[in-house]
Amino acid sequence: MKPDETWLLKEILQQPQVLQRVLDRERRAVARVAAVMRRRRPRYLVFAARGSSDNAARYAKYLFGAQHALPVALATPSLFTLYRRPPNLQGSVVFGISQSGQSPDIVAVVREGRRQGVPTVGITNEPDSPLARACDMVVQLHAGVERSIAATKTYTASLACLALLSAELSGDREHLRALQALPERLAAYLHGWQEATSAATRYRGIQGCVAIGRGFNYATAFEISLKLTELTYALAEPYSPADFMHGPVALVSADFPVLAVAHSGAAYEQMLEFLGDMRARGARIIAISNRPQALGLAKTALPALPEDLGEWLSPIFAVIPGQLFALGLALAKGLDPDRPRGLRKITRTR
Repeated sequence: MKPDETWLLKEILQQPQVLQRVLDRERRAVARVAAVMRRRRPRYLVFAARGSSDNAARYAKYLFGAQHALPVALATPSLFTLYRRPPNLQGSVVFGISQSGQSPDIVAVVREGRRQGVPTVGITNEPDSPLARACDMVVQLHAGVERSIAATKTYTASLACLALLSAELSGDREHLRALQALPERLAAYLHGWQEATSAATRYRGIQGCVAIGRGFNYATAFEISLKLTELTYALAEPYSPADFMHGPVALVSADFPVLAVAHSGAAYEQMLEFLGDMRARGARIIAISNRPQALGLAKTALPALPEDLGEWLSPIFAVIPGQLFALGLALAKGLDPDRPRGLRKITRTR
């Protein structure tokens, strides 16, 4: 099977169009959420999500923390379902993120938020789903049908919805302009998709690796590790460099694969120092970056990100070479990337 014979590649390449639809069609819905947040002045935000959507919520932790001084908590759904001891949500806005909107535990969190009288927001690809019906407000992903099991376009659409909400909440015109330019820039970047899929063939023998990112791209490390695990069956673990050095670094020996996201910004110098340390230990570094120095430390440099891309938007770009690398590695191992074993498109957890 060739990459362009897969639904997964088709959907990776659809991401610029999906982002454009989000920006064109959801501005009013997002503005409504922003208006409610300005009026209610929440002390914190709560996000309920699973899988790739949970990684989008990790992005929200940095986005709303860095740009709005708002603490973000990731919900513990079992407190709402198994233990039936939901926490006090007063003073919050509760968000549920789910591609399908079908998972009962995510719906349970937003229902409880609504019962407690706090604003609830659903971010979903299915406007008629249980999640959408349970929420006060809904922001749609407009991704169309995602035929491949692994989430790609719904993940970046979720990030775009959150970035748009942040820009609307602040009223930052420069941020809004940067968002509007993103689909065209992403389309241009994706013209070189073969570079990342081809690079992956050199790693067909790996059974395990780590994905490292910090700050805004901590979420990217989690999402890339999820793609690698579900598509290639290699055990890929995500870490921040700080956590990794507190024990898991013992994994690293000669040729151990370390995939690192090192975008310019507040976390860059620490990531650069980390890459230097990994190179000294003989690690096989796979780098995603917009800086030549970081890419120069890598055994494999995936296609360079735009140099002037703002850190707050970089996760929308940085995950793409990871998606493509996972696709290429799955094919190099003789696996079907559209149908990973044991997985279904809709997963209902309680």
